[in-house]
Amino acid sequence: MRPTSILLLGAVAAAAAVYFLPDLLGQGLVSGTGGELDLAAGAGVGALGMAWMGGVLTSLTPCVYPLIPITMGVIGAREAKSRWKSLGLTTTYVLGMALMFSALGFAAASSGQAFGTVLANRWVLAGLALFFLVMASSMFGAFEIALPQSLARRLNQVGGAGAGGALAMGLVAGLVAAPCTGPVLASLLTFVASAGEPLFGVLLLFVYALGVGLPFFLIGAFSLSLPRSGPWMDGVKSVFGIALVAMALLYLKTAWPALGSVAAGSWALVLAPAGVAAGVLLGAVHRSWHGGAAERGLKAAGIGLAVLGLFLRLAAPAHAGELVAWVSDHDAALARAQAEGKPVMIDFYADWCAACKELDKYTYTDAKVAAEAERFVSLKIDGTVEDAAILELYERYAVQGLPTIVFIGSDGKVLEKPRVTGFVQAPAFLELMQQVR
Repeated sequence: MRPTSILLLGAVAAAAAVYFLPDLLGQGLVSGTGGELDLAAGAGVGALGMAWMGGVLTSLTPCVYPLIPITMGVIGAREAKSRWKSLGLTTTYVLGMALMFSALGFAAASSGQAFGTVLANRWVLAGLALFFLVMASSMFGAFEIALPQSLARRLNQVGGAGAGGALAMGLVAGLVAAPCTGPVLASLLTFVASAGEPLFGVLLLFVYALGVGLPFFLIGAFSLSLPRSGPWMDGVKSVFGIALVAMALLYLKTAWPALGSVAAGSWALVLAPAGVAAGVLLGAVHRSWHGGAAERGLKAAGIGLAVLGLFLRLAAPAHAGELVAWVSDHDAALARAQAEGKPVMIDFYADWCAACKELDKYTYTDAKVAAEAERFVSLKIDGTVEDAAILELYERYAVQGLPTIVFIGSDGKVLEKPRVTGFVQAPAFLELMQQVR
């Protein structure tokens, strides 16, 4: 296939991926009527697939890729006399890596309201945006993230022959062989922390680790040869850099919502994939910073278009298509409910809350839920940026994390049950609403 054809195909694939990105991220793990968690059909699989692919791409970055055969030599997988022993050592190594990442995912997702409170501070959000911009500059080649050689040698000594050494090497793989995971890992940990679902955090980071460990597994178990490093590695880093800059803009948009007004129109859904495709064609991925002035200029312009397109798509309002008629004035809503003898449904949400967006997209767009909501006064409380009034409402309604949906009966009493503290699919949510009188 000609290079031009490959470039066109890549641009079309990138545009399609960006257009369907929110649906691919999907719902992850969802709460059932009894509070149990299960994997949402289809959408959750897409989120896990993206995490796995992110892990694979991370393993191919220049500071990880060259260390793969070295690490395999340390654990002895390639020198094992038996193919089955080699497979066992490599599998143990990858599982050790997965256990380490899973623990990080559990810790981040268990942070709950504490993490949410931090994310409600616009200056913390600005700091996170700056961090992601610095990490993006690393992906674009401004500087390299790597451990000092002396520390790397000491960590290599953690390993050794046998399954114990392989497991130990896997547990410290994030420091020994994967310093480039920093930007991507930080993004994933931030995402699972905002989701607030520990099981989902464990599963997502476990799948990510399996992606990072795939080349290790293939080399150790099947003695495959690594392709030579080259410009394609810089392309992988450019993809990560674009994603990190877009995430930085999202944090700034959360801190200062006016920045997201450009993504409010339906036209953004058309311009977003078009911008990404144009950016890829100009050279956001395949061009190099080491070329002449014209090539560097085209790469910069391509990155700018790709970042803008990705930001527009991710910043598009999640509540588009909602059928529930919400009000935002707390005191007026309660007064109206008392006057009309109606129950109240209060949705505490924030723009940084992943599960809140899932409720907007998958639950409040359901016709039956909207019809049932007509007998309620439906109130949305925005906790994106906390102030004294928001904190007072959190204390009044015992809100421990977001999202939280509180129901008040038609007699004006706050109900302990039902209460929703995560994403619930429309049929289950409808049953909970029907319990309120």
